[in-house]
Amino acid sequence: MMSQQTCLLQSVNINGREVSFQSFCELSTDIFEKYYFCIMLAELLNSEKSVFYHVGKFVAWHKDIFKRPENWSMYYKEIVRQMYDIGIGSLAIVVIISLFIGAVTAVQFSYQLGGTLIPRYYIGYVVRDMEIIELAATITCLVLAGKVGSNMAAEIGGMRQKEHIDAMEVMGVNTSAYLIMPKLIGAMVVIPILVSVAAIVGISGGYGASMATGALSHAEYVKGLRSFFVPYNVLMMYVKAFVFAYILTSVSCYQGYFVKGGSIELGQASTRAVVFSDILILVADFIIAIVLTV
Repeated sequence: MMSQQTCLLQSVNINGREVSFQSFCELSTDIFEKYYFCIMLAELLNSEKSVFYHVGKFVAWHKDIFKRPENWSMYYKEIVRQMYDIGIGSLAIVVIISLFIGAVTAVQFSYQLGGTLIPRYYIGYVVRDMEIIELAATITCLVLAGKVGSNMAAEIGGMRQKEHIDAMEVMGVNTSAYLIMPKLIGAMVVIPILVSVAAIVGISGGYGASMATGALSHAEYVKGLRSFFVPYNVLMMYVKAFVFAYILTSVSCYQGYFVKGGSIELGQASTRAVVFSDILILVADFIIAIVLTV
């Protein structure tokens, strides 16, 4: 009797086929592990903490942002207001930072040229290209992500928490378009202008530092500015400015628009807006550099 029970446990009949009990256990374990993995993957993708969840939600949200405005005059007034807030409100900090970045670039490169056979007028050439290709667009937009981006996230997030957005949606207003589109358009118009100002001020800062330290004369610096100029670099600067402006505005507005909770969550959303915008700007900077220079 005992040998018959042992024999029964040694094999299992599956669809008319005899399968050893050990193989059956291994097959069942493998199926369970795959099923469990699929369940966990589905929960991960649908979780609000998932990167894929937010990327998909962010992309799908754009179809509401770019819908036809209900009232063009209201949108025009809001665009002008955003241009003023972003442009005039950020001009001072952009000028100050660009001035010292240009000055430090000139001083540091002058130090690097010490005792070498490279002509001194290369200082003007390096400062010009560094400002146009990289520093003006990237540093300016990183600063604006902290100043403008956090402000946008806090403004829209406050409206969400006070149920102003819900009230406008009850009245039939497309809040995604009305609140976000003017900010996007205003930023993409004004930020390239701020980047242009940053490039000019940075080059001027390099000139002032070179004159103040006696690193080189006026004629040498101007000669460097006029040497080896490539107009294509200016195009690269404006491509970066447009892309960075879109990133910092859209990411910051997304964090504020979908915020949940109270004041603590609003502060966290503002922090995430700055951090994510800065990271994405640097990633986009690398991608643009590869695409436009390779």
